[in-house]
Amino acid sequence: MTNNDIFKKLRVALKFRDDDIVEILQLVDFKISKSELGAFFRKEDHPNYMECGDQVLRNFLNGLVIHLRGTKENPKIPGEVLLAMSSSTNKPVKKFNTREDFKTKQLKKVDKSIDQVKYKNKKKS
Repeated sequence: MTNNDIFKKLRVALKFRDDDIVEILQLVDFKISKSELGAFFRKEDHPNYMECGDQVLRNFLNGLVIHLRGTKENPKIPGEVLLAMSSSTNKPVKKFNTREDFKTKQLKKVDKSIDQVKYKNKKKS
């Protein structure tokens, strides 16, 4: 298993985005761009693929420890950090039992700023 595989699996397991990873790496004063991160997460046969070095993975893991546990001066509880991360990324739950009927859906799509027009050539029935 390569460093890239480990990095990918951690990213998926912790539901991190590129911004989150950049912030974690900044905690240990390691600067990296989003495009460089994207190169780590590509397939091996892609032309822009780049191998993740030991230094990048080591700094990410050290930053992850600081992110989850905090520092000695400002300690955190890792469970609360993970719980806060999972609650902030969840999408609002959609209620399936409240369905709108077809007519109300269509009325929402109607542009109300347009007035009704009377046609001159209207047939009389």
